[in-house]
This record gives sequence, structure tokens and C-alpha cells, in this order.
Amino acid sequence: MTPPTPLHRTLEQELLAVLRGASLECPVCGEFVLHEGAVVRCPECSMRLHGRLDGSAAGVQSGLQAG
Repeated sequence: MTPPTPLHRTLEQELLAVLRGASLECPVCGEFVLHEGAVVRCPECSMRLHGRLDGSAAGVQSGLQAG
């Protein structure tokens, strides 16, 4: 018997899905994101992800600051 699949994804999984283009939802505020080359940004909350769109986890950086 296979174990149940988790209902919620981790933040890392969410970020990689956004960078791959598999998800169009901002992981911070839930609004739609804009893909601009290697940058993904949210026009609502100003979250920015700088990374490669080829699915590589290396080099993923967030432009979001806490506070």
C-alpha cells in the first residue's frame, strides 16, 4: 500500500513550481505572478524571484524582504 500524498506543498516546492511556470500563483499573497525572462514577480506584493527557468534548484534567490 502506498503512503498518502501530502496535501500541502513545502515553500521550496511552491517556489520551484512558480519558477518552472507550473504555478502562476504568488506563494506570498496568492495573486497571479508575471514571468519576465529569468525573473518572476508579483505586481500585488512586489515579491521577486530571480532564477533559472530550466528547473534547476541552484541559483534561486528571492527579492522579498521580511519586515
